[in-house]
Amino acid sequence: MSLTSSLYSGISGLRATGDSMQIIGDNLANTNTTGFKSANYSFEDLLSQSISTQAGSAQIGRGTALSDISTSWTQGSFETTGNSTDLAISGDGFFIARNFDNDSTYYTRAGEFGFDNEGNLVSSNGYIIQGWELNEDGEAIGAVTDITLDSFTSPPQESSEVSLIVNLDADAANNTAGLETVWDGTADTPIESVSYEYQTAVTVYDSLGNTHDVTLYFDKNSDTLSEWEYLITCAPEEDLRAGVAATSDQGMLGYGTITFSESSGEITGMTMNNYDGTALTQNTTGYFEFTSDFLGGAAGATEQNVALNLGTRWNAGSWENEGQSTTQYATESTTTFQTADGYGAGALQAVDVGTDGTITGSYSNGASIPLYRIALANFVNVDGLKKLGGSLYAETSESGAATTNFPGTSGLGSISPNSLEQSNVDIASEFVKMIQIQRSYQANSKIITTVDDMLSNTINMKR
Repeated sequence: MSLTSSLYSGISGLRATGDSMQIIGDNLANTNTTGFKSANYSFEDLLSQSISTQAGSAQIGRGTALSDISTSWTQGSFETTGNSTDLAISGDGFFIARNFDNDSTYYTRAGEFGFDNEGNLVSSNGYIIQGWELNEDGEAIGAVTDITLDSFTSPPQESSEVSLIVNLDADAANNTAGLETVWDGTADTPIESVSYEYQTAVTVYDSLGNTHDVTLYFDKNSDTLSEWEYLITCAPEEDLRAGVAATSDQGMLGYGTITFSESSGEITGMTMNNYDGTALTQNTTGYFEFTSDFLGGAAGATEQNVALNLGTRWNAGSWENEGQSTTQYATESTTTFQTADGYGAGALQAVDVGTDGTITGSYSNGASIPLYRIALANFVNVDGLKKLGGSLYAETSESGAATTNFPGTSGLGSISPNSLEQSNVDIASEFVKMIQIQRSYQANSKIITTVDDMLSNTINMKR
C-alpha cells in the first residue's frame, strides 16, 4: 500500500464530509421553508484493497463515501394563519398539483394556496390543486379534477316548508263562521280585521328567488270549544294558479282547523283543505302541504308545494308535538317563531375548508354550499419520490404509483385549515452534525498534510 493511496483515502474523506456539509447547509437554509422535509445522510466504507502480510493476504480500507441521502418525513409544526385556504396535512399524504403548461402532476406538503383571477385554487408556484367536485348533498362527482370556482353566485332555492310557532289566546271569542267564506281576492282589502282574531306572516321564495309574503289568519271556531280555524293566503295579484284568476278565491292557498287539548293547550288534531274545499292529506313527513304558483308557468310547471309546520306532525296514526309547538294558552296571541326554508340568489362571500377537505362556499343569501373536496395522495415508498424544488415532488418507478383518496381515509391525514406546516428541520441537531463533520474534515485534511510530510522525507532520502 503506497503513500499515494493514503492521499486518496484522505481525499475520499474530504469529499464525503464536504457533501454532507452541503446537506446540512441545505437543511439550515430551509428552516423557514413551508412544508420542507430535511435530509439525512449516512456513510459507508469503500471496497478494501488486498495486501500481503507476514500472516498472508489481508485487506485494508480505501476511504469512505456517502452511502445514502434520505428524507425525514416527520411532521412539521403548524403555524396558524388568517387565510382559510392555507392548509396543512396532519398525518400522511400529499396535496396534488397540476402544471398548466405541460399537464404534469406534482405532489407537495406546502399548503399555501389561494384563488387566482380565473377562480383556480393554486399553489404558491402557480400549479392548480386537485380534488373532487361535489353535488349539493356533498357527494363526490366523477374523478379527481381541477378545483375551479366557475360561478361566484348561488342559485336561488324555492321554499318547501313554512314553520310557525304561535300561541292562540284561549280566552278569545269567535269572530266569523268560516274564514274561507269571508275572503275575497277581488276586493281591495280581501279580509277585514274584524273577521279574525290573529294574523302572522312569513316570507317565502319562488324558484327564481323572488320573495312573497304568506299570511296566516286565525279565528276561534266557537266561544267554548278548543278549536281554531286558520286561513293561508298571499297577495291576490301574486297568485297565478290556473283557475283562480280574477275570482274571490285568488290569493287563498288553503284553510283548515286546529284542535287543542282543553287541559294541556297542545295540538291534538288538524285538517287542511284546498281553496276549493278539497280535503288534503299529509305528506310523507307528516305535514299538510298547500300549493302556490307565483310565476304562472304553463300547465302548472311552476306550481310550488309548501309544507305547513306548526310544531306538530302526523306520525304512526296520531298527531305528535315536536318539542316547541303551537299552543292555546290563556295569554295574548303571539308568534314566538317563524321561518321558511329557501333563499334568493346570493354572491359568494367566503370559502371555508373542513378537516375532511370539503370546500364550502358561504353566500350572501345565507346559503352554505359544498363545492369541492381536496384530494390527497400517498405512495408505497415515499423515499422514492424525486425532489423538484419549490417544495414539489414527482412520482418515480421507485416510489410507485400514487393512491388517491379523501382526507382522513385509507391512512391519509386530515386537513388543518387556516394552518401551514413548517419545516421539520431541527436546528440544534443540524449544528451538532455540523460540529462532527467539521472535525472529521479537519482530521482528513491532517491525513493529507501528514502524507505530504512523509513523501517529502522519502524524496529527501536521495541527496
